[in-house]
Amino acid sequence: MKYVVTLNGNDYEVEVNELSEAVVTSVVPTAAPVAVAAAPVTAPAAATPAPAPAAPVAVGDGTKVTAPMPGTVLSVNASNGQAVKEGDVLFILEAMKMENEIVAPCSGTIKQVIAAKGASVATDEVLAVIG
Repeated sequence: MKYVVTLNGNDYEVEVNELSEAVVTSVVPTAAPVAVAAAPVTAPAAATPAPAPAAPVAVGDGTKVTAPMPGTVLSVNASNGQAVKEGDVLFILEAMKMENEIVAPCSGTIKQVIAAKGASVATDEVLAVIG
């Protein structure tokens, strides 16, 4: 398949062959390239230091309840020592402006609640451990 792509005001004809991945096989300018004056280089603004990452939490043995996507923990409905049944809602996770229920994958007792209300979590981050 051939496409015309405009990049920085220049048109390019791009040919793409269908494989397991998209691969650009050729790029040909469709018009004579236009000389562009270089923009003046300015010093980058002083970056603010990134906040220190949270200390890793030791996770015990048991079934791990993990975040299926990055987001913010809106509520924690579980506490250490609480008995839960498979399918009980343990956390509410906000991701992409939607509230997602994180449920217990099995029945048991909460051995450890790791995520706190308001915490930002990454995909596959452990929220709790069920023993």
